[in-house]
Amino acid sequence: MSTRPVVSAESREVIGKKVSNLRREGILPAVVYGGSQESRNIQLDAREFDVLRRTTTKNTLVDLKIGKAKATPVLLQGIHEHPVRRNPVHVDFLVVSMTEAITVDVPVNYMGDSTAADKLGGTLLHIRESVSISALATELPSAIDLDITPLDSFEAVLHVSDLHVPEGVTVLTDAEEALARVQPPRVEEEPVLGVEGEELEEGVEGEEGEEGAEGAAEGETDEDADQDFPGRGR
Repeated sequence: MSTRPVVSAESREVIGKKVSNLRREGILPAVVYGGSQESRNIQLDAREFDVLRRTTTKNTLVDLKIGKAKATPVLLQGIHEHPVRRNPVHVDFLVVSMTEAITVDVPVNYMGDSTAADKLGGTLLHIRESVSISALATELPSAIDLDITPLDSFEAVLHVSDLHVPEGVTVLTDAEEALARVQPPRVEEEPVLGVEGEELEEGVEGEEGEEGAEGAAEGETDEDADQDFPGRGR
């Protein structure tokens, strides 16, 4: 007996702009496609889907039961959200084969502690947030772990080949692609000090101050300078 989460749905006749009426009634429009079946419009209870969404991940295998038909194993392929309220407005389900490997993207789970980041003041950079894998639907991981402990210097780099790949999973992303490194802290330049330890101000001492005095003596104004350099001050 399957222990997969179950989501109930019904066939949907309403399409186009009229689906907004369904949403006001707490009904979420969706579509299911893939396998030997044609794309099919369905609808489900918005609250029930909200519970499913909070208790599963994108690569969780789910049993979709449409009406009285037998449940079909599917993956939550896509969630389209309202641009402001961020609530789901449409959902895509993908029918999967239980005997053939499928290709999906899974997130990288960065775990552990980096000496270069924690003790040397660097910034941990996640160069990729996901990798492409191939596996049977029953073997799909929710994420693949990457231990960042080896990042003990600013020269160290972790690659796809450093992932902890579960059995039955094949990583399709190039093994040499970088996944993480630590960026060294920025070093601020110290101000230039004068003879007595005071910071020099531009235009007060040195050649710049003398040139400014000569310009004033010759009667040059800011307007004259702008004419000599048309791009200045515009």
